[in-house]
Amino acid sequence: MLVQIVIGTGLLLVNISLAAVAAMVLEGILGRAHGWLLREPHQPKLVLLIAGVSLWVLGVVTAGVWVWGLAYLKLGVFATLEEAVYFSLVSFTTLGFGDVLLSHEWRLLAGMEAANGFLNFGLLTALLIEGLRQVRRGQIEYRRKRD
Repeated sequence: MLVQIVIGTGLLLVNISLAAVAAMVLEGILGRAHGWLLREPHQPKLVLLIAGVSLWVLGVVTAGVWVWGLAYLKLGVFATLEEAVYFSLVSFTTLGFGDVLLSHEWRLLAGMEAANGFLNFGLLTALLIEGLRQVRRGQIEYRRKRD
């Protein structure tokens, strides 16, 4: 059990670090594009912002799934990469289909991965909303100053 907790904690820290770095990079990108995002026309830029940040979030989630999947494969929990990544995707997204299960000796990892995914989705959703809020607020202020 202790081995599972140590490995799971390490994987959680890797994923949290990936998400944090991705958030910082995204903040930098949005910071550089801030002036452009504030100028008219606003609506197409909001659509582009939502689509871009959503794809960014999907990329971060995909990276998290692969980190766990590759760990399962390296630990010998699953025989194939496809099975390891599939289980990881089902666990990370908290779907938990139950058609593929971990052996008794590794089952704590599934719960830890689900907690990791749940946390990532919450944090990344907050990032999406905050980015949209900041840009929209800036657009409104820009329009107000212009008028």
